[in-house]
Amino acid sequence: MTAFTTRPEILGTFGVVTSTHWIASAVGMSILEKGGNAFDAAVATGFVLQIVEPHLCGPGGDMPAILYSKKKDKVEVICAQAPAPAGATIEHYTREGLKLIPGDGLLATVIPGAFDGWMLMLRDYGRLTVRDVLEPAIHYAEKGHPVLPRVSATIAGLAEFYRKEWPTSYETWLPGGAAPEPWSNFKNPVLAETWKRIVAEAESKSDRESQIEAARDAYYRGFVAEAIDSYVSKTEVMDASGERHKGVLTADDMANWRATIEAPQTYDYHGWTVAKIGPWGQGPVFLQTLALLKGFDLAGMDPAGADFVHAVTEAMKLAFADREVYYGDPNFTNVPLETLLSDAYADERRRLISPEASLALRPGKLAGFEDQYDLTMTMLEAPEAKSGAVYEPTMSHLTEKRGDTVHIDVIDREGNMVSVTPSGGWLQSSPIVPGLGFCLNSRAQMFWLQPGLPSSLAPGKRPRTTLTPTMALHEGRPTLAFGTPGGDQQEQWQLSFFLRYVHHGLNLQEAIDKPLFHSTHFPSSFYPRTREPGGLTAEANFSADVLDTLRKKGHQLTVAPEWTVGRLTAARRDADGLLRAAATPRLMQAYAVGR
Repeated sequence: MTAFTTRPEILGTFGVVTSTHWIASAVGMSILEKGGNAFDAAVATGFVLQIVEPHLCGPGGDMPAILYSKKKDKVEVICAQAPAPAGATIEHYTREGLKLIPGDGLLATVIPGAFDGWMLMLRDYGRLTVRDVLEPAIHYAEKGHPVLPRVSATIAGLAEFYRKEWPTSYETWLPGGAAPEPWSNFKNPVLAETWKRIVAEAESKSDRESQIEAARDAYYRGFVAEAIDSYVSKTEVMDASGERHKGVLTADDMANWRATIEAPQTYDYHGWTVAKIGPWGQGPVFLQTLALLKGFDLAGMDPAGADFVHAVTEAMKLAFADREVYYGDPNFTNVPLETLLSDAYADERRRLISPEASLALRPGKLAGFEDQYDLTMTMLEAPEAKSGAVYEPTMSHLTEKRGDTVHIDVIDREGNMVSVTPSGGWLQSSPIVPGLGFCLNSRAQMFWLQPGLPSSLAPGKRPRTTLTPTMALHEGRPTLAFGTPGGDQQEQWQLSFFLRYVHHGLNLQEAIDKPLFHSTHFPSSFYPRTREPGGLTAEANFSADVLDTLRKKGHQLTVAPEWTVGRLTAARRDADGLLRAAATPRLMQAYAVGR
């Protein structure tokens, strides 16, 4: 049993960086020290995380970011969640014999969005060059970095599958035929050469902005897109369905897409304004849950007590149920967020929360959406709908073979702030693309193959991502950036942190270190889309009395080992310019640095 005492916050006035790896956090701070701002630091950190945590993110992945630019004096969202390819139709996938989109392989791939998102952030908000932000990643790919034990275990667990089915991944991750030993020096020279070529193509242009555009073109309209098209169009690979399939992603799909900037979705709560991404992700779930919890005296509850856990869990279950019926890409579907976030709707839904845990999936049935509600519930409650344990890869006692996510928060001395959650393209998601040194994402698994739903598969449509960074303004002033990896659990762990921070007078580190919990009651966003009615996972850090009370309330309780749930990080800027940051001790992998 491992015991931790609450650590103090990191304090500074120059800048603070938090991320899910110590090397990446140090790189972010070094960029600030070299004259970059928070956005430059986030970009460089993001590229390094692709190298040092390849089981959690990669260059073929995706990311949303929420940022505050002091110059613009505005909170904005970068959407680098790219859509489904033109060939990704329900008809094509069902002709392939599929009822669900597999969780890996080439059919699970949408257009890779992260690179364009990073370049957009660099161009419009940063001040450094493509070389400046890519050099640290090139260094660690070319010269090597210490392999995390979890990376080593993931590769070892997939070694035989790679050898038989994904030979390009075998060559990359098992050079010489053996998985890298924990803490050994590991290199990815092919990826280093990819980034070097992008830098060279960028530097064929004279000014900074033209260089960034040349880098974007090299990836989406140049040699990277060509290599991806050539591989995907000719290769059948084994996936989670147990069959081999070709993908549908093409160079034309990549050439015709760009990351975008949009307004955040916001909600006011106890003097705070919380900013999230829109309903193309699960961000509004956080806001809906806040609306429900306005009717509870959370400040009067023990933040590690059964009443707090029960109230928050039951509210989250209602909000997540609405996610299943109403959320999707608003370019394709009408998402009634104004109603879902209204006081009248929250008052009505709050009455469903009782002292006993609910075992039913209970979305609201909104006027004008009756057919959509009925169709969704018919699908989710059909006899063939899957139920059972829902696994979360950031929990150390569960499988090492599932991919996950990373998170970054940066605040600089000027007051610029960014919260970003990169993911996808992890080493488990699909085979390495020859000549590039990286693989593609598996985000398409979040679409349904049932027509007529907000999250049904369609060409050009964004999948309903689970990636969900957060920024919060206190009394109108941008103050707090935070987030976590964790799939469907991202909103849940962040919500516990935020509520404890707002209501119980804890500092950032104290709020992060409190015992964590999450519901597995609603359908997972990931293949095979299982759910566990009434399921609640709680760390053993909770007292035995609390856990026993939760069982008596009817929660189907799974007790996780101490300090194994969630990888939260957070950063804050006070009104006087003092900066604070904190990172979870869980899994001994997340770090906060500052000066």
